[in-house]
Amino acid sequence: MNGILNLREQAYLQFQRGLIARDIRPGQFVSQRELTEITGMPLGAIRELVLRLEADGLIRTVPQRGIQIREVDVRLIRDSFGFRLMIEREAAAAFARSAPDTAFARLAEEHEAVLVAAASGVTPALIAEAQALDDNMHCDIVDSLGNEMISSAYRVNMLKIRLVRQSETIIYANLVVPVMRVHLAVIEALASRDARRASAAMEAHIVGSRDRVLGFGDGIPASLMAKAAPKKPAGTRSSRRDDKSAARPRTTRGRKP
Repeated sequence: MNGILNLREQAYLQFQRGLIARDIRPGQFVSQRELTEITGMPLGAIRELVLRLEADGLIRTVPQRGIQIREVDVRLIRDSFGFRLMIEREAAAAFARSAPDTAFARLAEEHEAVLVAAASGVTPALIAEAQALDDNMHCDIVDSLGNEMISSAYRVNMLKIRLVRQSETIIYANLVVPVMRVHLAVIEALASRDARRASAAMEAHIVGSRDRVLGFGDGIPASLMAKAAPKKPAGTRSSRRDDKSAARPRTTRGRKP
């Protein structure tokens, strides 16, 4: 039995990788044999996998047509992001209260490292690293609740998010830098130990991501824009446009009209 369960878990992991690699697409019809080819797992494990995926709402069996991967529609987007919002607001508050200082420092360092690498050019490898960093950060925050049922349900929902990401929310080259900066703003809120601030920052981040998928924005919430923007190096002089004194007429700068 343990061997079967182990194979089923491996098949589930390979299914996730198939979603990431886009070997498995929303609305696609596949047979069990095709799933064995995609995942590299034996037919027995695939039969177990199909039962689990159907229970999780990730596939449905269509008579005389086969297995259909969950289609992406507005309801899936709203439901999956709504679930994230409900879980992660509370998780962010818990993480802010209980995580060690080293956790905040590590997250900040990892995100800063991606930004440094991105300055030299965004490569496919860096995009994959940024995506993994994104996923791991959110999962770690949810796991801080210490509730295995919530963590398990959250990961099932993330598979649905992956279906959505195939069309809209996967991190592309032009999103690596802004997503990392938004994450840094969230990390700063978490590190403040202010549970309300941390919860609000996480909510703004998730709502921004959802709205980008729905076509309502660029995914960078206004409330995090100032924190997400790159900081000016120390000693940098303001441009004439930013200089308030420059905006005044010449005759008012220390001279009488």
